[in-house]
Amino acid sequence: MTSYDSMSDADFRSARTRSFLMSVLGALSGHPRDLMAFDDVRESLHLGGPVYRGVQPVRLNQIVGSVDRYRDFDRLFLPTQSRTIDRWTRINRAWYQDISLPPVLLYKVGDVYFVVDGNHRVSVARNRGQEYIDAEVRECEARVPVTEDLRPEDLERLHDRVEFLERSRLDEVRPGSDVETTILGGYERLIEHIAVHRYFMGIEQRRSVPDTEAVAHWYDSLYLPVVEVVKSSGILGELPGRTATDVYLCVMDHLHFLRSRPGMESAGPQQAAEDFIDGLTEDKLDDLA
Repeated sequence: MTSYDSMSDADFRSARTRSFLMSVLGALSGHPRDLMAFDDVRESLHLGGPVYRGVQPVRLNQIVGSVDRYRDFDRLFLPTQSRTIDRWTRINRAWYQDISLPPVLLYKVGDVYFVVDGNHRVSVARNRGQEYIDAEVRECEARVPVTEDLRPEDLERLHDRVEFLERSRLDEVRPGSDVETTILGGYERLIEHIAVHRYFMGIEQRRSVPDTEAVAHWYDSLYLPVVEVVKSSGILGELPGRTATDVYLCVMDHLHFLRSRPGMESAGPQQAAEDFIDGLTEDKLDDLA
């Protein structure tokens, strides 16, 4: 065995030990360090593409998953299986011998990447402390923002957001709009709000209102005025983890309550938002947070 062989074997054993310790820490903390499966992301987010983006340097810590090797490595791309030793050490020896390796192949989704080919090269590069790796990138389109802190438990929430956008087409009707809720069933409630708004628009205007027109009118005349009050009040600073859309949904519940009171039948969404925020007690803030 050459010195390169022995050093590569030692590097692999060290990486496997670190992987084991990370898995124990993940189990104890309740936050597993699993690598993400690309197919789960593709199905949950209804990805489009991929579109070829050429060869470019990619930050290794933006690579969060794999197409077919997500069980062989953890979130830090440390090897979780001993069966990977032959290929891993062979690539590691190439690093010691300063042998150039071909670019890896990655799928890009938002701000993160998934390995199509080159999992072991990514693993060795991260273990060597590299920051970047050359990659052939193919980008898959996502209708929602995908950030570097993406975790498997985020997929259900993001899936609901994607379905809301597919049904409402809000991102097409109002590009740049940012409607995000963390409330269970919140996106379904938003769809109901738009449907009710369209119904009453049709009665008032005595015509059939197209879906896209109703979505635009709901967003401009109902959603945005409430959100503007919410943001200007600074209340979100007291509600870590909650969004302006979460508070909007609470305000709309409060609007129905206001209109049930004598003399308040004509109360509007802005008035409801101001009244709701003014009436927030510490207990109610705790419930929302």
